[in-house]
Amino acid sequence: MAQRNPLGVHALVWTGGWSPEDAELAISSTAKAGFDLIEIPALDPDRIDIADTRARLDAHGLQAGVSLGLAPDTDINSEDPVLIEAGRQTLMNALAVARGVQAPYLGGVIFSAMAKYLHPTTEASRRNSAAVIKELAQEAAKDDITVGLEFVNRYESNLLNTVQQTLDYMDLVDEPNVVVHADVYHMNIEENGFREPLLLCGDRLGYVHIGESNRGYLGQGTIDFDEVFGALVEIDYTGTITFESFSSAVVDPQFSRSLAIWRDLWTDGMDLATHARAFIADGMDRARAQQAG
Repeated sequence: MAQRNPLGVHALVWTGGWSPEDAELAISSTAKAGFDLIEIPALDPDRIDIADTRARLDAHGLQAGVSLGLAPDTDINSEDPVLIEAGRQTLMNALAVARGVQAPYLGGVIFSAMAKYLHPTTEASRRNSAAVIKELAQEAAKDDITVGLEFVNRYESNLLNTVQQTLDYMDLVDEPNVVVHADVYHMNIEENGFREPLLLCGDRLGYVHIGESNRGYLGQGTIDFDEVFGALVEIDYTGTITFESFSSAVVDPQFSRSLAIWRDLWTDGMDLATHARAFIADGMDRARAQQAG
């Protein structure tokens, strides 16, 4: 039987909050849609009831990943010690969530604020960021948790926008459990294509976000998914592939503003998610068949 990647879905396909009721909706819907994993956003780690979340994951037989994006007031990509310490504490709190829900992965825009900067980063800011990520990775390694760096487009960070920048930053951090988190939505903006950057990642690729160019239904935008899936098969990527999509039909006040989610690109999360799961699974199967044949 061909290798099947674990498939995940971002919680914001289902709900914008994480009350016990929200968690039950998101987790049960993820299981019903046939996914292996739910990605839980922890922009505010304190609002997550860790024990309740773990119990609901166990009840539905799901794994979890934890992700977040730092804010301007928690920006470790800075020369301000107050901001750096606030960001460090936020990341450590998010790590506590990942530990508590037994998530093997913590990632996202954890290296800078997820915001539009009005200036380039500085070398001092870059090194400050890397120092915090190094500490985070060392703590995460104690529980075999992988730390992923989700490089994003120029409107959401001034630090990591491409695979090459991310690999160079990883060399600065120099911890074995730090991986590239590739998101094809962002790659579609910043890279010249998908195959060469994904091949450049090689075995340092540890997590993949699949999303359409307009954040809507897969296959209804401009992303060349045949190239994406083909490259993942070519590098023998066996890690998690998570579907990520946002619509103003589901709102998290902080996240939706940060990502400029102003339109209803979809209204039925279950229809969207089941379509995405089949799209990704079929695309990877086709790519494996083409490589084998």
